[in-house]
Amino acid sequence: MRDRICVGSRESRLAVIQSRIVMEYIQRNNPGMQVDLLTMKTTGDKILDRTLDQVGGKGLFVKELDKALLEGRSDLSVHSLKDMPMELPQELPILAFSKREDPRDVLVLPEGREKMDESLPIGCSSRRRVLQLQELFPDRRFEPVRGNLQTRLRKLEEGKYGALILAAAGLKRLGLEQRIHRYFTVDEVIPAAGQGTLAVQGRAGEDVSFLAGFEDAANRIASLCERAFVRELDGGCSSPVAAYAQVQGEEILLRGLYYEEETGRYRKGCARGNAREPEQLGKRLAKELRDGLAGQEGEKADGR
Repeated sequence: MRDRICVGSRESRLAVIQSRIVMEYIQRNNPGMQVDLLTMKTTGDKILDRTLDQVGGKGLFVKELDKALLEGRSDLSVHSLKDMPMELPQELPILAFSKREDPRDVLVLPEGREKMDESLPIGCSSRRRVLQLQELFPDRRFEPVRGNLQTRLRKLEEGKYGALILAAAGLKRLGLEQRIHRYFTVDEVIPAAGQGTLAVQGRAGEDVSFLAGFEDAANRIASLCERAFVRELDGGCSSPVAAYAQVQGEEILLRGLYYEEETGRYRKGCARGNAREPEQLGKRLAKELRDGLAGQEGEKADGR
């Protein structure tokens, strides 16, 4: 086993905290191993004046880190799984899925406030979130907000937004859980596939025994199920698709949302399946939701 490895990370405070979770695990379980951190600003971190669907989607957060892995400048990359593309290079697989932090989306108000200022928009760049939140707040206006978590919170405090919609996991990892005003249930707002999970990526075929025990077996099953759902629908940052799987004994319960770009219609649903076949369940629910929307359109065309 090697005695030194380098972990690649985006340079934001949250990304570094998440990378250090993995680094500390490796050091704790491999005494004497030196673990270094390599941080970099990715394309997705640099482009802040447009939403991700306008500039290329999730891949913008991983390109530079992938390049560092391929060139041998780093040995592992730590990502928020929800930021990773559904299709990955064969030579750079996900080596481990972490135990999942709270997957829910939350409402954050300016410090000291107990109610939203309804004259201001709600800051939310995710079309997945906006679609679902419009059911809860039909009279509210939503506007994009980009930047890292601290940047978004600063914009909130400056009075540009009446509230923000954020992921509970990031706030909790940053020690900002007290800023959460309301948690949305996974039925109210189905999370993004992989939300709350850290993915450790590396080069195929290398000895990674130093990661032994890091992975959460149940969350690997859930993650594979969610990613199969999104992959089947060809969804990503440019398409507001949602998926949340829970392992319940020998079964998986999967919630999903499918959005049809051409019509602007969407459909939610859930399904159960065998925990030993997570990807089959993801594909099955994706097809059911897609076919369900197609059926609705057919009924309209027939005048029914």
